[in-house]
Amino acid sequence: MKKIIIAGGTGFLGSALTTHFISQGYQVIILTRNHKPNKGNLSYVKWDGKNLGPWANALENAEAVINLNGKSVNCRYTKENKEKIYDTRISATHALGQAIYLCQHQPKLWINAASATIYPHSLTDPMTEDFTDFANDFSVDVCKKWETAFNENEIPGVRKVILRIAIVLGKGSNSALTPLKNLVRAGLGGHQGKGNQMFSWIHEKDFVSIVDYCLLQQEVKGVYNVAAPKPITNRKLMSTLRKALKAPFGLPSPEFLLKIGGHMIGTEAELIVKSRYVIPQKIQKAGYHFEYPEIQSALDDLC
Repeated sequence: MKKIIIAGGTGFLGSALTTHFISQGYQVIILTRNHKPNKGNLSYVKWDGKNLGPWANALENAEAVINLNGKSVNCRYTKENKEKIYDTRISATHALGQAIYLCQHQPKLWINAASATIYPHSLTDPMTEDFTDFANDFSVDVCKKWETAFNENEIPGVRKVILRIAIVLGKGSNSALTPLKNLVRAGLGGHQGKGNQMFSWIHEKDFVSIVDYCLLQQEVKGVYNVAAPKPITNRKLMSTLRKALKAPFGLPSPEFLLKIGGHMIGTEAELIVKSRYVIPQKIQKAGYHFEYPEIQSALDDLC
């Protein structure tokens, strides 16, 4: 049976990929820090995300290794949290690189998650994979060092893909859509901040399909933006979500309230007010067709 390895695969994105690949007849092995019982074609192998160990044997003869490992950025940017955000991404990437290099029968494909946050705040200029004028703030620096760690692991014969993932919208409780729906239902679903910031997003089905596309299309390699081709403003996002949930109104949230609220619930307002204007140029040129290119159809499906 062909197998897929997912590092850090117990979260929202990993669960979506696991469900898909098992339905396609693959054996899925998840590298995780916590012990979980195996079930059918799904197995769990314990690792620490840093050091080589017996877990590395699972990579032998794999069709693909997919690295999703990394502490969530949905937290306060304290010194401790910043260190964990860096370490869980960079250490895991280097550990996987070492393990893949040492395999007698190396995986055919190594996909490393990355983030569309690598691009700067932009209200008017769409960002494609050709953009290189990156900033040096914390979030961008994390993205740059994460990709550098991946690129430093040069492994002849192994196809490598970086996915700069935008905000993934799904039905699961861990999806970024869930707190937005809660705001709308509470009557607080108006625009956030100025509302003119661009919102780059992707439906979970398209996220899974793009990963599958990368697996099947041998010419796909390098950096790809994983975002729907039609980003929207925050104002448009919230109005469309209100319509999908049949909410008659939604109070807006000015930026100073977002900062106060973010501090109270343990997150950063940057996650909402930064304008992400990302276009999936390369994956479209490679022949991928989006099932949900527009926010209206995506939210109608998810709500």
